[in-house]
Amino acid sequence: MRLFHTSDWHLGQNLHGQERDFEHACFLEWLLGQLNAQRPDVLLIAGDIFDTVNPPLKAQERLYDFIISAHEQNPSLTIVMIAGNHDSGSRIELPAPLMRRLRTHALGRVLWLDDGQLDAERLLIPLPDAKGKIAAWCLALPFLRPAEVTGAHLGDDYLRGIGQVHEWLIAAANAKRKKGQALIAISHAHMAGGSVSEDSERSLIIGNAEALPASLFDKSVGYVALGHLHKPQKVNGEERIRYSGSPIPLSFSEIGYKHQILDVTFQGERLVNVEALPIPRSVNLQRPEAAPLAEILTQLAELPDIDLLAETQRHPWLEVRVRLDEPQPDLRQQIETALQGKAVRLVRIAAEYAGQRGSAEADDERLVELDQLTPQELFSRAWQDSYGSEVDEQTMKDFAVLLQEVQQAGEQP
Repeated sequence: MRLFHTSDWHLGQNLHGQERDFEHACFLEWLLGQLNAQRPDVLLIAGDIFDTVNPPLKAQERLYDFIISAHEQNPSLTIVMIAGNHDSGSRIELPAPLMRRLRTHALGRVLWLDDGQLDAERLLIPLPDAKGKIAAWCLALPFLRPAEVTGAHLGDDYLRGIGQVHEWLIAAANAKRKKGQALIAISHAHMAGGSVSEDSERSLIIGNAEALPASLFDKSVGYVALGHLHKPQKVNGEERIRYSGSPIPLSFSEIGYKHQILDVTFQGERLVNVEALPIPRSVNLQRPEAAPLAEILTQLAELPDIDLLAETQRHPWLEVRVRLDEPQPDLRQQIETALQGKAVRLVRIAAEYAGQRGSAEADDERLVELDQLTPQELFSRAWQDSYGSEVDEQTMKDFAVLLQEVQQAGEQP
């Protein structure tokens, strides 16, 4: 059995106000080509399909047009997709009855039976091979919100509730599968040891909860297809537990990422190969090192001129970081003038003043804008500014609970 593992599409995302629809369209066209050429049995989409809980209509059309096209070119392909923390679980599941006719399974949340037991049956998806025989079972674990894994039957410990869900689902899968059938988990979570992109990954830490341990997935699970972290990586070096990463750079901090999907091969229950398929980058992101204004203007003058025959949609996105000795009221005008006729698209200017200089790490910290901070970080900074001290742990817990309530309220389509 062969599977394609991908995640974190973030359809509908804006980069400092600039839409990325062209880049997403290029990725989806490339992915359709790979599905047609390679003919895998399964496509796994591990959450954060959309960038917001209420995505624009164009982003939703992109997803459903892709699913229809994938099914038309390969009717035997099975697609499994789960909701991430950016998604609305109910929105992801809303068209599920229709999508099942396209061999697509959409899981957005976990549900509980009247006796307090996990409804594991809806989270276990049979994965047939090219001959129609069930070769594996998929354990679908959408992003687990506190309200879904705490309460009367599970108590108030969020991490303990997550652990219980994993334990029960894996036990149900082992009871259901037959000899020779693999177990493949798809999950959207922050696993301990994962490398984070601070600029574009919304924090999953709730109160004082830590990232999840890889031990949640025992050795009976042959492969774990993860979503949430945008950098492709193994978890603790384990071949079977991986993040595929995002298909396009979602912030300037991800310029150096090698965006890819993963081609996963099983023989019976045994994982035999994981191969990275690099995704062509349709639009580059450029961020020169922070420098004094005169240097920046010289660098901008050396950028290539617009080629009238080239597609403007492929012009790189540009972030300019300037070090100043004093305020420059016409800073934007000077930069925009220097960029006239240049084959780039300016999306952000960040200024730093001489008195603020420090280490390179401190420079990067000062250049962070509000949209690059998590709600927890914004709250912590506001508390520090107001009270002159670090926010205490209990207050952060209370804020985390309130934040979850607000995010869940915003998920209703």
